[in-house]
Amino acid sequence: MMNGEDPNPTSHSLSPIRIPMSSFSLSLQSVHLSAHLPPPRPSMACTAEEQEQRSSTPLLLRHSGGDRSLSFPSALASSFRLKTTVWAELGGSVGDLGTYIPIVLALCLVNGLDLGTTLVFTALYNATTGLLFGIPMPVQPMKSIAAVAISESTPLSIPEIMAAGLSTAAVLFLLGATGLMSFLYRFIPVPVVRGVQLSQGLSFAFSAIKYIRYDQDFAAAKSGGPRPWLGLDGLVLALSTLLFVILVTGSGENDEDRHRQGQFESPPHGSSHRPHGRCRRRSCIPSSRIPAALLLFLLGLVLCFVRDPSIIGDLRFGPSKLQIVRMTWDDWKVGFLRAAIPQIPLSVLNSVIAVCKLSADLFPDRQVSAAAVSVSVGLMNLVGCWFGAMPVCHGAGGLAGQYRFGGRSGASVLFLAVGKLALGLAFGSSFVRILGQFPIGILGVLLLFSGIELAMASRDMGTKEESFVMLVCAAVSLTGSSAALGFGCGIVLYLLLRLRELDCYSLLLANRGAPIGEQAGV
Repeated sequence: MMNGEDPNPTSHSLSPIRIPMSSFSLSLQSVHLSAHLPPPRPSMACTAEEQEQRSSTPLLLRHSGGDRSLSFPSALASSFRLKTTVWAELGGSVGDLGTYIPIVLALCLVNGLDLGTTLVFTALYNATTGLLFGIPMPVQPMKSIAAVAISESTPLSIPEIMAAGLSTAAVLFLLGATGLMSFLYRFIPVPVVRGVQLSQGLSFAFSAIKYIRYDQDFAAAKSGGPRPWLGLDGLVLALSTLLFVILVTGSGENDEDRHRQGQFESPPHGSSHRPHGRCRRRSCIPSSRIPAALLLFLLGLVLCFVRDPSIIGDLRFGPSKLQIVRMTWDDWKVGFLRAAIPQIPLSVLNSVIAVCKLSADLFPDRQVSAAAVSVSVGLMNLVGCWFGAMPVCHGAGGLAGQYRFGGRSGASVLFLAVGKLALGLAFGSSFVRILGQFPIGILGVLLLFSGIELAMASRDMGTKEESFVMLVCAAVSLTGSSAALGFGCGIVLYLLLRLRELDCYSLLLANRGAPIGEQAGV
């Protein structure tokens, strides 16, 4: 009782506990709901393992019960399982032809590239990468090598082009096999990657507008006069196909995007308030059942024979003869110095880093590693270039184009592989006569949507600082026509902005070895 002590020291421990009825009823509801919920998530170790499996290619997936790899039939079914309708996958399979056909046609006309060999090898590449990655991984020409080979005053010879492709492939293979590519991908800031994607997408869009508005001379690598309004390759045809694609596919938004946005935009049940965003309604045109890109490609093939019926007599049945390209030391030197050096940074940025980032955005359940993509580019060219096949890579623009027109799985590029292989084995190099009459305006329409889809990947920049870095990187890349230059400027700008955020006073005190509180007199 002295000093205000409690006469019953155990009264607090023995006093009854009063639980509010609202909390008791809430706990009963929680117990009732827990019976219908899925089992709890596994430990962090299991979660990390699951994430590693999701980011792996289908052939590298592991069984949970052991270290055995998935059987080949299981991996085959996983990679080529349709994610949407067959028509949508068929439409996506030709979504990247807007960049493929003009470059291949120019190399055939100017440098004498064998189209039959290129079709057969790129068909094998498409089928293999579709199996390995399980997404519509594109196989595109190495654009910098092609630009040098075509536009230089002295065009490159086939041995010089192949030497440039082999040199680039060796560098990418080593970067991927040693893990350096994964290191670069891990530490490159996202705004810089978005800047490279934005510049590449806008570059494709600018070229597409030129294809639509002006006549093109791919052999001379320049534009001609304004395209006539009428004709089998006129402006009316190009604009009509453009309006058709917009009417069928809209902005390229798929059903998953509409469902995800609808969850945020739909008002709650029974609520009279509508969201600020506009109400989304299902389109009366089933875009997944109309392969817009495939219909445009078939229309272009029909118009080829209508424009020049004599090409039927120029076709020769049978594949091209397979020959090994012999390269001298001068071929290696010229190919490396003139073509491989500008191609290597472009391949690292656009063919590997930008592709991996874009695939992570478009296919979050099946991400690809930078090392695997880099090794894939290296192996393709280390095999095909010895036989005269065009140097190729995985382009972010091609991936965006195939996704834009419906490609969602490896089945999309498998369909493309079957078509290329059939044409290459049936007509060989004589198929170039058909491509020479393909309406350029239709190619421009396909390329336009591919470029816009790639550029729209940069719309996720959430702060003004990120947008600033991205836009400067894109502007420098477009102005200097060099992705490597824009990439370097973007990295420097990003580091400068990070430097501004450093607390110089705290850093100075930390370098003196004394606690900050003591130096401040606290």
